[in-house]
This record gives sequence, structure tokens and C-alpha cells, in this order.
Amino acid sequence: MKYILVTGGVISGIGKGIIASSIGTILKSCGLRVTAIKIDPYINIDAGTFSPYEHGEVFVLNDGGEVDLDLGNYERFLDINLYKDNNITTGKIYQHVINKERHGDYLGKTVQVVPHITDAVQEWVMNQAKVPVDDDRKEPQICVIELGGTIGDIEGMPFVEAFRQFQFKAKRENFCNIHVSLVPQPNATGEQKTKPTQNSVRALRGLGLSPDLIVCRSAKPIEMAVKEKISMFCHVEPEQVSTSVIVSYICRKASKNVHAFLFSTSDYFTICDEFFPQFPNVIKHPFSLLSSCTNYIDSTELERSTEAENSVKYHQAWHKLCKADGILVPGGFGIRGTEGKLQAISWARTKKKPFLGVCLGMQLAVVEFARNCLNWKDANSTEFDPDTKNPVVSTDASPVCVL
Repeated sequence: MKYILVTGGVISGIGKGIIASSIGTILKSCGLRVTAIKIDPYINIDAGTFSPYEHGEVFVLNDGGEVDLDLGNYERFLDINLYKDNNITTGKIYQHVINKERHGDYLGKTVQVVPHITDAVQEWVMNQAKVPVDDDRKEPQICVIELGGTIGDIEGMPFVEAFRQFQFKAKRENFCNIHVSLVPQPNATGEQKTKPTQNSVRALRGLGLSPDLIVCRSAKPIEMAVKEKISMFCHVEPEQVSTSVIVSYICRKASKNVHAFLFSTSDYFTICDEFFPQFPNVIKHPFSLLSSCTNYIDSTELERSTEAENSVKYHQAWHKLCKADGILVPGGFGIRGTEGKLQAISWARTKKKPFLGVCLGMQLAVVEFARNCLNWKDANSTEFDPDTKNPVVSTDASPVCVL
């Protein structure tokens, strides 16, 4: 078994997931069987309770696992089916070790981060890397592991130490570390700066891992002089320094308005298209539910009030909504924008327009129906009104009302 560890430096959110997926795709195109593991150093057991505003959407696997969206990238790029144990979190590891301690498996020893937590990480990776993910049910040959967060984060330290040890357990010829780093280019000088990458690699090497490949994220392809500088100060050959250009786009298409998409944060659904420009066969445009002919409406602008009804944004929002052939109301957290969503749902129901409610969108559809069809005027979700007399949506474990 070969292992590829993808780490990140300087800042988070620079595309480690897309890079890990792309590397796996290249290897699979060479006829190799590839699997993938995502490590998230948060204490949560899984991603099921996260707010999408903070962490992004949750991806649900075939076995019901609620995991980081990067696993969706892995499945799509590699055309494989992953499992909930392909997503490792600090919470899962500590829960596993504590359960073993309670069972007496450590025979009275003092349970510590090293060696017990780090051993648990290594065992989990080795066991999960062997699980077949292709239709032929054969054991994978390569496991791509993405370590979430940034090198230097305190919560990621046990995982870095685990892989420092693991590179010797797996044998160095079977272990590869790819480090993804940002090369900024300030507008004031227009010069590509290597110091952040130098510091990031220095921190990584100080923790016992040396990168075999440095992938530089930059607004433009890095210049040869910059590549040679990184090579010199990061103890790698120039050919071990690769560049990956950051490209962001928003699809626009002048065509019939098919949907109105309601949301509460204007930049929440920005689409990022990130890829290796030097590998033209890599899948560059992951599919998305978002259609290029979708109209986006901020639901707060649909909310009725004396001040709102005198505003231009209010009338523009309702004009967009009334021209829609169908409405999609997505999930969300918090009360902001919910009254506007309720107004839109009510409009769709009375006008008999196609409607799709996802997560909170479906919950609000229940609230709207209870208020306007059953005449339960105070019907609400206990998330927004814990004291409502008609909790048609409840955050309690047991059901309160069935319509």
C-alpha cells in the first residue's frame, strides 16, 4: 500500500481537497486503484451538526455518514463510494480511545496523546485504506489522505505527529507528502512572495515531515526564479515545486428564468473552479445543483415592513420571484431571512408554482402550511420559538406533531 499525505500551509481553504482529488484522478487514470481519507481536526464526531455558514454544506454518504464536503469531491473525481470511516475527526479518535480505556484494553496504563492517540490515528488509516471502494471490490493500492487545517494549528498537532511516525511504519518508499502553500502577489509590488511558503515548510520540517512535492497556489503561474527560490530554501529540487493557479468564477447565462434561489447571505453560493492547469485531462468542472440560469434572491429583501415596502430592493426581489417558474428554498441556520422564505413559500403554494424545500426550506414549508391552511397562526419551529403552542417542527428527539 502506498500513502500520499496532503498538507496545507499559510492559510486554510486553498484547495487541498481539489488537489487531493485531482492527484487521485491522475493515478486512477494510470490504472491504479485509489481510495481517499479526509482528516478534520475538530472535536465534533461528524459534520452533521455544523452550520453551513461556517463550514459549508454537509455531504451524506451511501452508508448515511454525514461528512465533510471534500469527500463528495473524492467520490465525484474518483468515481468511488466512500464510507463514514473515510472521514476521521479528533472526536472520533478520542471517542475510540476513551472507549478502549473504559473497556480496560490498556491494562491500567496511563492513556496519553503519544502513543495512544497517535497509534489510533495510524491504525484507523491503515485499516480504512484497505477497504474496497470500487465495483470490483479489490483492495486499493494507493490511499490519498488530506489533513485538514493548516500546519501549525494546535488542534492538528497529534495528527502531524502520527504521520511523522507513520512514514517509518509504512516505510519511506511507500509514503509521500504533498504540501500545498500560498504564494501571494501583493498589488503594490506585483512580486510573488515566497516567504510564507518558506515559513510553512520550515514549520512542517520542524515537526518531522519533509515535503516530496510543494504545490504553490497563486493568482498567476509562478515564475522560474520564484520556483528556484522555493527549491533552495525548502530543500527540494525545482521539479518538485509545482504551480496551481487559483481561478474563481460565477456562471452566468442569458436564458429563461427557470428558478428563483432564495438564500440569506449574498456570497454564500459562490462557485470556485480550482484545477491543475498542467494536467488538462483532470476533471475541471465538478457538477453542481446550481444551474447557470438560476436567479438568486436574498430572502430578507422579501420580508414585508413599512420600511422594506418603500425600498427598491424589496420591489426588485418580488419582481424576480413573480417571474420565476419554480422555487428552491435551501437549508440554513438562525432566524435571519426566515420570514422572507415563508412569504415566498406561501406565494409558491397559492400560485401553484413548483417548489423544492431542502432541510430548513422543507421545515418552513410545514410552518407555512400550518399557519395558513390549518389556521395555527403561531405555528413555528422550536428552533425559533421554544414556547410556541404549535411546535410543528421540533428540535427535540421525539416527534411533537405530524401533519
